[in-house]
Amino acid sequence: MNSAAIIADSSPLIALAIIEQLELLPQLYQRILLPPAVWDEVTIQGAGLPGAKAVSQIKWLEIQAPEPIILEPLSILVDRGEAEAIALSQSIPDSTLLLDDAQARRVAGRLGIRLVGTLGILRRAKKAGLITEIKVYIEQLRSNGIYIHSSLIEAVLRDVGEIS
Repeated sequence: MNSAAIIADSSPLIALAIIEQLELLPQLYQRILLPPAVWDEVTIQGAGLPGAKAVSQIKWLEIQAPEPIILEPLSILVDRGEAEAIALSQSIPDSTLLLDDAQARRVAGRLGIRLVGTLGILRRAKKAGLITEIKVYIEQLRSNGIYIHSSLIEAVLRDVGEIS
């Protein structure tokens, strides 16, 4: 079940931390990589905010910087953390990019990068038998101010059989 590598952006990490499901990542992927800007955004700039402490204590995260030549053109289109995550994904074969931001997903999609979001991780985890229900986590995320488009929620819940 373990896929090769996943490169995480800050929003999905924070979301998974809020619902206390960060441990799903090493159960679904062999390597979990973070670019330095994402690490800084979550643990240093985000100190005291949801997810910061949980992410800072993870031992299985690998911090890896992207190639500057790949990074520079992306920095114009998306924020620094997203740009580093997209650039890192481009240089790691068979990797998946964990990303929720719509604009960054469009950029990554145009580059042919395999994408998954927070709900995609929960969907995979449920299909793998790692969690029993997604709806409860969606409710937790929404009650913590995380916006998820209702059509996406409906599609995921229908796909995993939580609504008909």
